[in-house]
Amino acid sequence: MINKKENSHNQVGAYIHIPFCEHICFYCDFNKVFLEGQPVDEYVEMLLREMALTAQNKGISPIETIYVGGGTPTTLTPKQLDRLLTGMREILPFKRGNEFTFEANPGDLSIEKLSVLKEHGVNRLSMGVQTFNDHLLKKIGRIHRAEDVYRSIEHARKVGFENISIDLIYRLPNQTEDDFKDSLTKALALELPHYSTYSLILENKTIFYQLMRQGKLPLPTEDAEANMYQYAIDMMAAKGRQQYEISNFALPGFESKHNLLYWKNEGYYGFGAGAHGYTHGIRYQNYGPIQQYLTPLRDQKLPILREKELSLEAKMEEEMFLGLRKLEGINTVHFAEKFQVEFLAVYQEVFNNLVNKKLLEKEGDWIRLTPQGKFLGNEVFQAFLMN
Repeated sequence: MINKKENSHNQVGAYIHIPFCEHICFYCDFNKVFLEGQPVDEYVEMLLREMALTAQNKGISPIETIYVGGGTPTTLTPKQLDRLLTGMREILPFKRGNEFTFEANPGDLSIEKLSVLKEHGVNRLSMGVQTFNDHLLKKIGRIHRAEDVYRSIEHARKVGFENISIDLIYRLPNQTEDDFKDSLTKALALELPHYSTYSLILENKTIFYQLMRQGKLPLPTEDAEANMYQYAIDMMAAKGRQQYEISNFALPGFESKHNLLYWKNEGYYGFGAGAHGYTHGIRYQNYGPIQQYLTPLRDQKLPILREKELSLEAKMEEEMFLGLRKLEGINTVHFAEKFQVEFLAVYQEVFNNLVNKKLLEKEGDWIRLTPQGKFLGNEVFQAFLMN
């Protein structure tokens, strides 16, 4: 048992969850509900109350980055967005100019909504595009179409947004390699500073998972999936978008600072139904169902479902499987300073094994995935889990 205490977090972010969607995508397992009939106005008020109670009961450290995700945050009306953002500015210690990201659905981004976001200092948009193939969009349960993407980006640029990211998914049912290449080409033609590409994951309780169990989900082969990932790496590099994390590519200076907080295993507050947070060495999770989230807040109580103080071993494991997602990898000097123990004193055997498999490499004080390791990241991350 290692019992030395590690140093505390250097930076803190905040994640705010808006669980409402106009439609549920077939692959999504995030905490979300249909928008119609939901107490959206009360949810916004209770979300602000959660922030105020947290500040009052625990205190809130200066926040470096904010990320508003979902669900679909842009399902909120301009009036609801204005109320949420006005309240956040009053409660949270967050400087204007710091990275402030809003997730958006391409079909929801009106000039009016974008103007409200811009007015309150939102300076980064993350859009779930997934594919530019309208037929595939329909098949995966998306309600936007490719033309909505172009219109939304035009609107965003008109309002003054420059820091825009879009997500693409590969390994979709019936997706061909050429089809994914076509989506990459169309995405890169937009000349955006940031792109994310994710392989489809079949999560429990999703429509796709049920279809897979029934043998009714025609997925691309593993070879095709690997080829699609390689196309992303090559095509992004050719356009100057550097891969800085397994799934993320950016022009220099446009990397997602908020997500880097996660990958650096720093702290963050989680506000909203089902949100997770990590502060002072404690991971916590809020109640997920809307009414279970709202009930304690109506009584001026925080809506925390569970809290867990992490052991030093658990913190080091998280440091490894989060940090190795970054292409620069893990810095062994930083590791020793943070945990008061040398990296190789803990992980010599695991490290040697992964180096022998050509999945990890060491250069100076840095340990990182090899090019082959990027394709087998999950195998690498799993190796660092002691239990």
